[in-house]
Amino acid sequence: MPFKFHKTKIEDLILIENEVFGDNRGYFFESYKKSDFSKNGIDIDFIQENNSKSTKNVLRGLHFQTKPYAQGKLIRCTKGKILDCAVDLRQNSKTFKKYQLFDLNEENKHSLYIPKGFAHGFVTLSDEAEITYKITGGEYNKASERGIMYNDPTLNIEWGIDFEPVLSEKDKKHPYLSNLAREDLF
Repeated sequence: MPFKFHKTKIEDLILIENEVFGDNRGYFFESYKKSDFSKNGIDIDFIQENNSKSTKNVLRGLHFQTKPYAQGKLIRCTKGKILDCAVDLRQNSKTFKKYQLFDLNEENKHSLYIPKGFAHGFVTLSDEAEITYKITGGEYNKASERGIMYNDPTLNIEWGIDFEPVLSEKDKKHPYLSNLAREDLF
């Protein structure tokens, strides 16, 4: 099988290790195969694919969309290095308000599956990074777009950075989790 599916500390959050075939010409790997993903509990249909490029010290997030436009994501860093963060916003989950961090980079070629019900963000650790992510669930809907401040004291995410991250104007205005409406959570 070209994939190894690793369960994480948070239920339904899955790190995917891709089998890479390389030689003096370069490399090849399958980044997604519906039948293998389905056999491993990720039986989803992607409806959208997004790409982003960020420069060093940029932090994007923590983003999510509310129901009925909630999204799951399959994320991979195709260039550079990021520290990726997923926060469980599922109110009935035993890991509600817990987060997990992942090193995603062009060398390890790992992917991360984040199901609906999570906030997502990342910080760029290389000079620049390019990220691709497939979306399941609802297409982008501006009215259902939400976010949580990256340095929320309730979450206490240990980003492990010794710099002030570069944020978009929108990300600077995100509320803390405690200020979100309960119906915005999952």
